[in-house]
Amino acid sequence: MKTIRSFVAVDLPTKFRPDIARIERELDTPGLKLVRPEIIHVTLKFLGDVPEERIDAVSDALRNVKVSPFQAKVGGMGAFPGKSVRVVWLGLQGNFEELQKQVEEALIPFGFESEERKFTPHLTLGRVARPNPETSKLISAKISKLSEIQIGEFTVDRFHLKKSTLTPGGPIYEDLTEFAL
Repeated sequence: MKTIRSFVAVDLPTKFRPDIARIERELDTPGLKLVRPEIIHVTLKFLGDVPEERIDAVSDALRNVKVSPFQAKVGGMGAFPGKSVRVVWLGLQGNFEELQKQVEEALIPFGFESEERKFTPHLTLGRVARPNPETSKLISAKISKLSEIQIGEFTVDRFHLKKSTLTPGGPIYEDLTEFAL
C-alpha cells in the first residue's frame, strides 16, 4: 500500500521571506538547523503517512471546514519546550485556533486523534537535534534580543493539504489540495 506523508497547513506570504532570512542569520548557531524561509508555514495538523487511496476522502472532509478569512500578525519569538531549546519559532496572532480545531474535528472520522497539547500557532524557524545547555544558552540569548520583533500582517483566506517528501537536502512540500475560507 502506497502512502503519502502529509499535513494540513497555512502558507506564509512570500513578502515575509526577506525578514525571516534576516532573522535566521541573526539566530544562526552551531547545533541549530534552520528551516529554509521559502518552506515556512503554519502546521495545523500533521497527518503522517496516509494511504494514497484515502487522500481524496481526507480532502473532501477538509472542505467542511467553515472559518471566515481573518487577519494574522507575525511577531514575537520563543522556543519549545523552554529551558532546553528544541524548536525556535516566530509567533502568530489570529483565528488559527478555531481553524485548527475545525481541521482536527473534520479528520477524527479517519482515525486522526486530536492533539493533547494546546495548539500554539507558530512558524518554526529551526530545530536543535541534540539539545544541550550550551546551545540552549546561546540560542536563548539571541531569542531574547529578538523577542519583541514584529514582521507584519497578512490575510488568512486559505489552507492546504500538503505532501511532504523527506530528502537529504531537506523536505520538499507540494500542495495536494487548496481550501478557500
